[in-house]
Amino acid sequence: MPSTRDIRRRIKSVKSTAQITKAMQLVAAAKMKKAQDQAANGRPYAELLNKVLVSLKDNAEEGVHPYFSAGKGDKTLVLLIASDKGLCGALNTNLLKKLVTTQLEGEVDYVTIGKKAVQGVTRLRRNLLADFPIKDPAKFDQVRVVGKYLQDQFRAGEYKKVLVVFNNFINTVTVVPTVEQLLPVNPVTLGGKRNFGNTVDTPVTGVAAEYTFEPDAATVFESVLPQYVNDTVFQMVLESRASEHSSRMVAMKNATDNAKQMVKDLSLEYNKLRQAAITNELLEITTAKMALE
Repeated sequence: MPSTRDIRRRIKSVKSTAQITKAMQLVAAAKMKKAQDQAANGRPYAELLNKVLVSLKDNAEEGVHPYFSAGKGDKTLVLLIASDKGLCGALNTNLLKKLVTTQLEGEVDYVTIGKKAVQGVTRLRRNLLADFPIKDPAKFDQVRVVGKYLQDQFRAGEYKKVLVVFNNFINTVTVVPTVEQLLPVNPVTLGGKRNFGNTVDTPVTGVAAEYTFEPDAATVFESVLPQYVNDTVFQMVLESRASEHSSRMVAMKNATDNAKQMVKDLSLEYNKLRQAAITNELLEITTAKMALE
C-alpha cells in the first residue's frame, strides 16, 4: 500500500501534467478557430470550381486536355496529408487505417505532407517518392509546389490517376478520413456536407449548361486546370489542419479532465490513509493510557 508521502507526490505530478495539458488545450483552441475559418472560407470557391470542371469534363471533346481522361500509365500516385505533431488523439492512426483498407489498383507510389505521413508510409514499407514540409499556417505558395509536382508526375504518363488521402473536417468533434481522386478531374466532397452530382445546376428544362471559350477551350483549360489542382490540394491541406487542431484540442481537454478526476481520486485515497493513521495513533495512545492505570 502506498504511503501518504507517495500519494502527495503523485497528486503534485498529476497537477503539473494537468497544467501542461490545459495550456496545450488553450493553444490548440486558438489555432483551431483560425484553421476552421480558413478551411470554411475556402470551400465555396473550391467546390464551385470542381463542380464546373466536372460538368465540362462530361461535355468536352475527347482529348481536349489530359486532366479530363485517365493517364497513360497503370500505376497510382497517392498524396497522403497528415500532421507534423502528435498528441491529437487517433487522428493519424485512423487516417493510416483508411489508407490500408482502401483498395488501390496496380502499383502505388506515395507523396507525403507532414512528418506523421512520412513515418506511416515508412512503417508500412511503401514506396515514398517525395515529402513536402508545409509550415503551419499553410501558405498557398508552399502548397503550389506540391500541386505542380503531382501534375508533372501525372503528365509524364507513368500514372493512371492521382488520389489524395486526408482528414476531412466536419466539425470540432467529427473528422472523417477521406480518399478523393484529384486527377483526372472527378467530383470531390469537402467538409463532408456538400455532395454534388456530375453536372452543374441546370435550368428546369434539364438542358446542360453551355460555355463559350475565348480564345478556345484548350487554351482556357491549360490555364484553369493547373490552378484547379493547386487550389484543391491547398483546400485539402486546410481541411487537414483544421482537423488536426480540433482533434488536439479535444484530446487535451479529455486529458485535463482525466487528470482532474485522478487528483480527486488520489485526494480521497490520501484522506483515507491519513484518517487511518490518526485513528491508529489514537488507539495507541488509549492503549498506553489504559496500560498505565
